Amino acid sequence: VQLQASGGGLVQAGGSLRLSCAASGGTFRSNVMGWFRQAPGKEREFVGAIRWIGSLTWLPTYGDSVKGRFTISKDNAKNAVNLQMNSLKPEDTAVYYCAADSTVPQSPANYIYWGQGTQVTVSS
Repeated sequence: VQLQASGGGLVQAGGSLRLSCAASGGTFRSNVMGWFRQAPGKEREFVGAIRWIGSLTWLPTYGDSVKGRFTISKDNAKNAVNLQMNSLKPEDTAVYYCAADSTVPQSPANYIYWGQGTQVTVSS
């Protein structure tokens, strides 16, 4: 399974960015896809995840630092997960990683597949 993340870049504080993570090449053990971020000198932080709960319904969860500002959505047609980031702050600056296949969505150690990371920089 390959994950391809895209959409990072430079934005001013208060602005928005949309990241996308496309999955290809196989099937997952569990229907969970997540986003994490890692700033220099810091541990990898849970941003959010989305879990399939049946039919066409996906349930998102979010890290405390991004609740109310970030939104995760599933694009079933493209087998991709999007991360809409609004009201960005300088402290959101990090490399953002998408990941897939986990039974503990908030834990990075539990994911099997990882994308390559995309840089998000928020200027003040």
